[in-house]
Amino acid sequence: MTEKKIVDLDWTLYALTEKYPELTDTLFNLGFAGVKNPAMRETHGKIMTIKAGCHALGIDPKEVEAALLKAGFTTKG
Repeated sequence: MTEKKIVDLDWTLYALTEKYPELTDTLFNLGFAGVKNPAMRETHGKIMTIKAGCHALGIDPKEVEAALLKAGFTTKG
């Protein structure tokens, strides 16, 4: 049985992309451009969560959840 991939929307972008490197492209395509910039990921990514990023960037959280589900992730938080 495959391990269930759970994305906690309260985790930092850094922590999520460390646990699931394959998440980077999905987040980038949603508008989280900093996840592909090593300096931004190492600094800002350690304090920014998906929820906070949605608010700061004007991204619809429902759109993020739908994209994560399509990419094989389950969300919580």
